[in-house]
Amino acid sequence: MRRLILACCTLLSLGGCQGAYYSMMERAGVHKRDILAERVGAARDSQLEAKEQFKDALERYRSVVQVQDGDLEERYTALDREYRASEASAKTVRQRIAAVEDVAEALFEEWEGELDQYGNPTLRRASAKELERTRKQYTTLLARMQAAEKRIEPVLGVLRDQVLFLKHNLNARAIGALQGEYRSLQGNVDQLLRDMQRSIDEADSFVRRLQAPLG
Repeated sequence: MRRLILACCTLLSLGGCQGAYYSMMERAGVHKRDILAERVGAARDSQLEAKEQFKDALERYRSVVQVQDGDLEERYTALDREYRASEASAKTVRQRIAAVEDVAEALFEEWEGELDQYGNPTLRRASAKELERTRKQYTTLLARMQAAEKRIEPVLGVLRDQVLFLKHNLNARAIGALQGEYRSLQGNVDQLLRDMQRSIDEADSFVRRLQAPLG
């Protein structure tokens, strides 16, 4: 039965019915706090994968514009493949950040609404303090994730332009014209990787604190 509930929950989640999804997960014993930790972990993993993908794309770009030997058509095809993989990675990162935002908003709204249900003022204050601490940590995490995500499009934009240019100008002269762009692209990728690593580190720290016992 639990497996059936979880399968139904997955379908609801994919369909965008988040309210019903959270309710069904709650009945299955999985709370919003657990879902938030899981989604932050998934967002972190997507950024780890994106880091590797953009490093691969930069290396492929370098091989196209700086290595003299080899078939130009093959190198272009490989670069185009890396660009498309980078685009897919970027899409996954955006989707997983959005999923984190959705459950975090639901969690904090529920948490704040339940504060008035306390009869014990000491417990209420403790819960309110924990809510404030968690929300502050989440705000830092989200800012780091969004900062890293914003770095992606400039890198994709450069790759997109170069792939399009090479598609219609696949010759040694065109390759030479793109050599000057490598250093600029490398700078953008390096900054992207640094921002992603900061976001990954913050995600790890957030999940540890979220799952730590109170006190």
